[in-house]
Amino acid sequence: MKKYKYPSVLTIAGFDGSGGAGIQADIKTISALGCYATSVLTALPVQNTQGVRNIFSIPVEAVSEQIESILDDIFPDAIKIGMVHTPELVETIVETLAKYKKVPIVFDPVMVATSGHRLIEEKTIETIIEKLFPISDIITPNMDEAAILAKMDVKTLNDMKIAGERIKELDCKNILLKGGHLETEIITSLLYDSHGHYKTFESVKTKTNNTHGSGCTLSSAIASFIAQGKSIERAVELAQNYVSEAIYNGCDVQTGKGNGPLNHFFNPQKLIKNELV
Repeated sequence: MKKYKYPSVLTIAGFDGSGGAGIQADIKTISALGCYATSVLTALPVQNTQGVRNIFSIPVEAVSEQIESILDDIFPDAIKIGMVHTPELVETIVETLAKYKKVPIVFDPVMVATSGHRLIEEKTIETIIEKLFPISDIITPNMDEAAILAKMDVKTLNDMKIAGERIKELDCKNILLKGGHLETEIITSLLYDSHGHYKTFESVKTKTNNTHGSGCTLSSAIASFIAQGKSIERAVELAQNYVSEAIYNGCDVQTGKGNGPLNHFFNPQKLIKNELV
């Protein structure tokens, strides 16, 4: 009898009890795209669609043991890393992953929430750049996060291009600089490859406040398509399309009193079964 396996994606990220962002958005996205989701919790933000009220840390030993527990059993085809808000947490994740075979890593440098709340300690950024960027195959900063990394204002597409040039000097393999905050009818994102060349991705902006967790969703979608064997460029293209559709299909639904979530399940895929060799 033939044996099969699902393409598996591990998300290492923070919590969102309102279900729109963080590890919950990751699991929904990975599942909707036909992959098997496993997860490691890095932090417990107390938040809803209106914003973040508090952040409780998870002991770093617990994070390390969670990673080992999953990688010893359900080894992933790709890993998405989201909220890492202390230097110790960054070091723990990097050191624990180093014990295992390298798999593609998508890192979403979560620093600012959709609501505008700052989610990261200042001293953590240095550790992220020094230790997490080099092991990541692609990072996915939004314009606010690009501004922090490039140490400049990022308000326009031209600003994004300058910021991308600066960020690529930080030992990044690939950078997807997301243009979701552009005040334009067409959203443009820039994908810089390891040689410094960039490709643009454009989509029509949907007028809605329901974009809570869009960054988490995009990075998880990229990881899911990479887990399915797609190239990084193709994974980014498919993930951008998925997020655009998820926003459009959830734009007229009210969930909560603030920035509502995307519709992750507008076209859910069955779990993909790949034959074991």
